[in-house]
Amino acid sequence: MNKYVMLSVKGLIGLMPNQLKSKFKRNTKLVELYSQLLHRSGLFYGRPSKKKHLAMYKKYLSRQNAALKQAFPNVQRSTEFTVLVLGNNNVHRTVESLTKLVPLSNVKVIAPASKVNLAINGLSVYSSMSSALASIDKPTFLLLLNSGDEVSPYLLSEMGKALQTNALVYCDIDFKDANGRFLEPSFFPDWNPDLHYATGYVHTGVATHSSVLTSLISRLNGKAITAIEQLVAYFWLNEKSNSIGHVAKTLVHEDFSKPCGASERLMTVADALSYMSNAKVRVNKKLKVNHVLWPADTQPLVSLIIPTKNAWQLVKTCIDSIREKTDYQNYEIILIDNGSDEVDSLRYFESLSQYSNIRVFAYPGPFNYSAINNFGVKHAKGSIIGLINNDIEVINPEWLSYMVGHAVRDSVGCVGAKLLYANERVQHAGVVLGYGGGAGHAHKYFPRSHAGYLQRLVATSNYSAVTAACLLVKRELFDAVGGLNEQHLAVAFNDVDFCLKVAELGVKNVYCAEAELYHYESVSRGSDLTPEKAARFAAELDYLQKTWKGVIKRDPFYSENLTLKRENFAIKDLSEF
Repeated sequence: MNKYVMLSVKGLIGLMPNQLKSKFKRNTKLVELYSQLLHRSGLFYGRPSKKKHLAMYKKYLSRQNAALKQAFPNVQRSTEFTVLVLGNNNVHRTVESLTKLVPLSNVKVIAPASKVNLAINGLSVYSSMSSALASIDKPTFLLLLNSGDEVSPYLLSEMGKALQTNALVYCDIDFKDANGRFLEPSFFPDWNPDLHYATGYVHTGVATHSSVLTSLISRLNGKAITAIEQLVAYFWLNEKSNSIGHVAKTLVHEDFSKPCGASERLMTVADALSYMSNAKVRVNKKLKVNHVLWPADTQPLVSLIIPTKNAWQLVKTCIDSIREKTDYQNYEIILIDNGSDEVDSLRYFESLSQYSNIRVFAYPGPFNYSAINNFGVKHAKGSIIGLINNDIEVINPEWLSYMVGHAVRDSVGCVGAKLLYANERVQHAGVVLGYGGGAGHAHKYFPRSHAGYLQRLVATSNYSAVTAACLLVKRELFDAVGGLNEQHLAVAFNDVDFCLKVAELGVKNVYCAEAELYHYESVSRGSDLTPEKAARFAAELDYLQKTWKGVIKRDPFYSENLTLKRENFAIKDLSEF
């Protein structure tokens, strides 16, 4: 059924009396059919039209600026900030927007002097960031902008407040067109290092202290910093601390007419990664992302645990695809048989004994996803644990190399993959807390070819959680949190709870966009819409909500300005604030 027919069906359902809609919702078969048709039509991922999107952003800006005006009724010039402006493109626009905020003597342009309009009286021009910094005679806060960018009058007030608790701070940004309209906001997550490595998303509107930048430059041993996103990458790769803050307000406006600098951002971040780490970076200008492969020099053994009951065809597809399509070879497969009784399945499972790296163990009793996987880990020999559903099929041969590369990093906890339905729509690309009052999958039902919001479908990045349908984690971290929660989360949300517990150890979870696999999603377990299963789901959702109330209220790897009603990264409507 196409999306236009489904739009009509949705419209008719919207006109139903509430009593009739309630009766409709109690019919589980009709609800399941309606959900499937919506899924196939692609309506779930549809974002608002451009006109509606701009109208929503206009309302958001009005609300934001009213709140800022109330918080800072008197905008005054600050002598505490020195502004470093990088480049010469429309530098006069940037200087003009700064005149009410700082003295012109506090504005320093970093560009060849011959390229800058020196007619602006009092403008200082420097050839490098180091020389501009050397000209500052006393400690000061720094604001770094790209030339052509304009700033909100409240920028310094917000940045100064955030710098009280952070060494470096960035804000949300948008574009300003030739008619002076603000459009295309980038509502960033809180600090997301892997997204920055992949896209260089923090590239303007950055504040820090002069002593921080001076210290960083000295540690680089003469390596020049040529761009803001490169500076941020160097800072994090040197510091590895939780000292980067985020102001979730659009306070910097980029010039919509200036050439897109995405490719340049990718290359400057790639340069920083190459200089500071052993990561191998491939710049993908078409997708506008860096593919970062973190080598696992010791090639650790990975234990891939696959639970199943019967469903031998699914299991065979899964295992064959792992064996035939996986470049990384140091793995074992542990199949956990949860009470299979089909002759063909039992015969196939027995045949797996011919492979030296595949073992089969019996786990009798009722289905408990958490308990089955915990049981499998007890039999695992690897230092890396992989949780794999029986309905997974490998697409990209490098999937395990990329995922292991992330899993062995000291700063990383759980690593998840990009999972696709058979119809090439996204099933999983990271988990966002707060969707539906619990948790949901980012970009669910988007087409495989879609780049996603801020490139986050094609860019490896950090999320609060990832699905255990395909998840890697160090054995030591799995043991440190006691594995999956068998008692309270037998079926749903056990992976979300597990990821959040791992993150509490001081590491970040990663969605690995390069690891692509099909996920046929619970084909062997059937519908979850029986009354008994619905009651179990409600109890597990209640446990998640009570245990992780704070993260559900505000997921740091999402934006508080984006909707929680749908999984499509649209702007919140006013009723959600």
